[in-house]
Amino acid sequence: MLSGLRWLALEAKYLDRARSFYETHLDLSVARERDGEVVFDAGDAALVLREPGAVPRGGVHTHYAFAAPPDRYDAWRERLSPEFDLTEFDFGGSRSLYFYDPDGNCVEIGGVGEGDDPISGVFEIVLEVEDLARAESFYTDLGFEPTDRGDRRRRVRLGGPVDLELWEPQLGIADARGGLHVDVGFAAEDPEAAADAVADRACSVEEVEDPDREAVRVRDPDGHYLTFG
Repeated sequence: MLSGLRWLALEAKYLDRARSFYETHLDLSVARERDGEVVFDAGDAALVLREPGAVPRGGVHTHYAFAAPPDRYDAWRERLSPEFDLTEFDFGGSRSLYFYDPDGNCVEIGGVGEGDDPISGVFEIVLEVEDLARAESFYTDLGFEPTDRGDRRRRVRLGGPVDLELWEPQLGIADARGGLHVDVGFAAEDPEAAADAVADRACSVEEVEDPDREAVRVRDPDGHYLTFG
């Protein structure tokens, strides 16, 4: 139903400061910009920084993960360790680094990417939800599938075009938190069909003006915005 991640949007209190962080420390290049918004190329997806303003806003205190090729992982650790108090976690088959951007988003770099680029994409986004069972049902109806559950069933990991972690309010590795009012864009062959699959539980469903493709935006029960197109 959903075939890929198009973008993840974060809210930046001071756009120049946030832009400098991602250009300086992660070497992301600007794809385009307009008043109040900067869009970076982040491998096969876009990272959007957006000043507070009209909805959909970008997410706040969002934990998300960049994929890096395994042979680039040590170079990232050496590069970032002088500037940041890194947390490192070994998952058995891969390792990840955790640190924070100026707006309190927990940025992860995991050695799970493919190709030659230092950053090959976004592979995980964490959303904070009020009711885990309700949120899981909503996203599985969009084609996501559970792959892991946390202790006391207060979180679930879903596989799909990007890995989604749904967390009831809590702290994770490196004291990360799930994002609030996160704005995420997905590629979809049939945007209307994707929206119809969850329309009965969505807070809102609206068509979006996009000169390049048909698009529909849905607001989930926890206030996260999902655009299909």
